[in-house]
Amino acid sequence: MSCLFLKKAFLPCAALTGLLVFACSSDETATAPTTPSCPVAEVPCFFDSTYSYVLYGDAYIYPGSSQGDLLIYKDTKIVTDAEGTPVGTLNNSGNAIIDNLTGEPIVQMLKLGELSIVTPYIPPAEESGEIPDTSSPAPDGKYKMVHDMAWVLHADQDYLIYNNGDVSDVNCNIIGTITNHLGGDIVDKNGKTLVKDVNAAELDYISKENNIACPARPTSSSSSKPSSSASSSSKKPESSSSSGGNGGNGGSGGCPAIKTKGGGGSGWATRYWDCCKPSCSWNENAGGKLSRQCTNKGRNQDTNYGNGSVCDGGGSAMTCISQIPFTVSGCNNMGFAFAAVPASNGGQCGKCFQLTFTGAGHYNSTNSNTNAIKGKKLIIMVTNVGQDVEQGQFDIMIPGGGVGIFNGCSSMGWGGQGAQYGGLLSDCETESNYNANSYQECLKNKCNSVFSGDSEAKKGCMFLAEFMHAAGNPEHNYVEVECPDVLKDKY
Repeated sequence: MSCLFLKKAFLPCAALTGLLVFACSSDETATAPTTPSCPVAEVPCFFDSTYSYVLYGDAYIYPGSSQGDLLIYKDTKIVTDAEGTPVGTLNNSGNAIIDNLTGEPIVQMLKLGELSIVTPYIPPAEESGEIPDTSSPAPDGKYKMVHDMAWVLHADQDYLIYNNGDVSDVNCNIIGTITNHLGGDIVDKNGKTLVKDVNAAELDYISKENNIACPARPTSSSSSKPSSSASSSSKKPESSSSSGGNGGNGGSGGCPAIKTKGGGGSGWATRYWDCCKPSCSWNENAGGKLSRQCTNKGRNQDTNYGNGSVCDGGGSAMTCISQIPFTVSGCNNMGFAFAAVPASNGGQCGKCFQLTFTGAGHYNSTNSNTNAIKGKKLIIMVTNVGQDVEQGQFDIMIPGGGVGIFNGCSSMGWGGQGAQYGGLLSDCETESNYNANSYQECLKNKCNSVFSGDSEAKKGCMFLAEFMHAAGNPEHNYVEVECPDVLKDKY
């Protein structure tokens, strides 16, 4: 059985039986070579008649890696082996190929401009077929696609898992995300877990050219990828902070009531995200209120609190990506986040504060953006301390907010993080010669670009652009409050 397709011809494919073995012709007008095996059973594939590669689109050839010849697809940045089996992705800088599951580089110091480009070979004899009606619902067992390629998971319903972490149903409706890009839990837009412990490497894989009529395939087994191990470290570094210059929905059930405990003052908010293990994830610092820590690009929770930090020379523990700032349905003008406080304020791990923005900006940065958040409230929970954080200052954890003193983000596969202090927004400020009217659009563009392969980090970055209206260092009045469950559940 073969599949319908969009605009391009296809070769009917047999189930994967081994390595590619077929004759090739460099003359595209010649009789079609013998059909190769495809990486996914019953899915049409294309191949290049000169190089003998299975292809899903134009691709660069990287020859002779430890995994043989690799194909780097121009449009999607997905990397496959010669048979079309996904092995990794091209990083945002375009100079390294990153293994999908381990996060480690397969190839470094890559120079795309020096590589050959191959194009799928379509035999003239096969140039026929239907162009399906993409506006109609997908038939049973067949899939539409939002992005170029996806893994297919058969569970209580069929899910399509895309390379950027989005998850859709068969009709292109984005219903959630996968917590660890190619392995982890599928969660809906309210943070509810739909499917646990998915290993995308074990699933069938389809390309957009074949998205309409690919037949359903047998249910794939799935398992979680174990966390990486690391040696213990007794060193307890403090994370950095950043001075200088609509996130994901954190849950359902309405807006939590915020109860004031008393004790507060005035100050200002800064921003950072350094990926390091938080100070409150060290037993000695937490006072019995340990904040979660993670491994594997911040996706897998690590309960061995003796593990060292990624910022501490070989440690594996780092900030959990689940601690991005967020909003909650029904909470008008209220957001939720985690933050660092002054190192001198030891013992505040797990405490919560309500920040009410005044409309003014610190460091003479009052403008239309700080005015736009006047009266908005941000409920923060303390997970960290910073040696350079001052009294009254709360350093909010925001991806793209600047790495500050330490930088543990090199393994994340993100693009450049902007200015060391202040991050992407600080770059927007200087690039526009401090034209505040341009900050918000500039920051949105940078969030989309820098975190194009990480949907969760992008949501956190967008929180600064949207909920915070790209306000740099806004001043606030603060008061201690009882911690709401929406923060305690992520702490």
